[in-house]
Amino acid sequence: MGLKVKKQFRVLFVVLWFVLQAADGLRPLRERPRSWGDEWLVARKDENELGPSSAWNITGTYRGAWRFLQSSNTSSRFPDFMKSSGSSVLELVTRPTKINGVHYVQGVMIFHDVFDNEPEAGRVQIRVEGVYIWPFRQLRMVVNSGRDGEFGQEEDYILSNPYHLLGVFSSQVFQESPQDKIRKRTQSPISDMDKHCNVEISAQISRVSSTQSDGEHDRYYMEGLMESPSADDDGDCFSPMLMNATSVNIEVYYNKAVNYTLMVTFISFLQVLLLIRQMEHSNTQSGAAKVSILMIGQQAIMDAYLCLIHLTAGILVESLFNAFATAAFFKFVVFSIFEMRYLLAIWKANRSITNGEGWEAMRRELSLLYSRFYGILLGGILVMYEFHRYLRGILVVLHLFWVPQIVSNIIGDSRKPLHPHYIIGMSLTRLAIPFYLFGCPHNFMRIQPDHKWCVTLGLLVAFQAALLILQHYLGSRCFIPRQILPEKYCYFRRVDHDSNNITDCVICMTTIDLTQRPDDCMVTPCDHFFHSGCLQRWMDIKMECPTCRRSLPPA
Repeated sequence: MGLKVKKQFRVLFVVLWFVLQAADGLRPLRERPRSWGDEWLVARKDENELGPSSAWNITGTYRGAWRFLQSSNTSSRFPDFMKSSGSSVLELVTRPTKINGVHYVQGVMIFHDVFDNEPEAGRVQIRVEGVYIWPFRQLRMVVNSGRDGEFGQEEDYILSNPYHLLGVFSSQVFQESPQDKIRKRTQSPISDMDKHCNVEISAQISRVSSTQSDGEHDRYYMEGLMESPSADDDGDCFSPMLMNATSVNIEVYYNKAVNYTLMVTFISFLQVLLLIRQMEHSNTQSGAAKVSILMIGQQAIMDAYLCLIHLTAGILVESLFNAFATAAFFKFVVFSIFEMRYLLAIWKANRSITNGEGWEAMRRELSLLYSRFYGILLGGILVMYEFHRYLRGILVVLHLFWVPQIVSNIIGDSRKPLHPHYIIGMSLTRLAIPFYLFGCPHNFMRIQPDHKWCVTLGLLVAFQAALLILQHYLGSRCFIPRQILPEKYCYFRRVDHDSNNITDCVICMTTIDLTQRPDDCMVTPCDHFFHSGCLQRWMDIKMECPTCRRSLPPA
């Protein structure tokens, strides 16, 4: 109770002081030069800006930049504060006071790119409070050095703000680690700043022109000066810095996030169609056995990660829960229903059937398959959590999902295991999300674009897809020198036959004329004759001789 009364007296005193100074021609608040930036800011009292109807509501999110007035920080109190400029995000919540023309302001200011020697932990966050004198469009704030748990109204706003929360989520996933958070809490200069420094901010508010506004919502621009003279007059904590910021239209940001989830949903629907097409292409035991189980398993793990990430984002941002939950649901359908079903079909096709085995043996093998899959899934989550700062490299490794199929084709000399539509479609849909996050300059996750990485990832996936297309049309070993290839059985070999040059094909039950072109007849290692087209279609179903049931080598 005492803290609340003290806070109210402090706000009332600051408000009264600001109003008196404003009425006195906006003279400097202190005689000391370079104080609060009054000699730098000139109050603009235009006719359009004054009046009872011009009380702009500046509550919202502001994104901008900061830079030192000098070339760098000249203070020796915080030598680690070495960056000369950077970006910043400001969250403000205002509410009217009993004094006409004055609003009370609370908020959080986040400075990025602060430490020159620690680029991964270069972020400082401070809490600010002050007053907004709207007849003069001036914002005056100081740092609130209260303990954790003393947030006011601004906490409710920030917790429901999708721009802020998704930005924090992306920074935690793509930049920060738990060690960084602990180090920043214990070693950050801002903790000493609360004890030994006063942070004073003076800014002027203006409205962004209608040509730059987003739709019908007003946007505001603030520009000001931030100073931090020491509390004990032992020199400045850091040099004065200029700061500017423009308000962010949360509705536009919300629409960006919703459009992203619609894109993910559409991509998931396309992947379901491609999987159905591929499953029809390899609906036989022989066709399914040619597909690499590692390739399908790796894609299923990728979709499982995407499902968890979108579900987590929906939980973090309550206002976007429905959109992200829908995207997570479709990803769940892709990996848990279709890809896991296809994975099971491939496992059954490759599984050797032994005589007299019962349900217990099959259940043990199936349990081993699922335990390996979910073990790799959980292990990958731990690896990415521990090494998330190398997430781009991890994503490159995950997008090598065609490599197991390429190697399997070469080893088994498989014929057309994957449909070309599946190869091209999956390659494009898998690249859509990383291209948006790391290639789109205005992505909703506020991740800086990395076009070189996107080009590298695209070329890598395109190269894998090109190899699979070549294997489909020219043979699985077309790009390997024949000198290093093992000997391969020739189904068009010449055989000695008696005077009777006519035999029957047991597949189509028609006559085979051995005197015709040799390409029209194929001979198995067990010396049985078949039409070329008949035996090739048979081998797509079973790799065994139709006559004697002997295993056949790859064609």
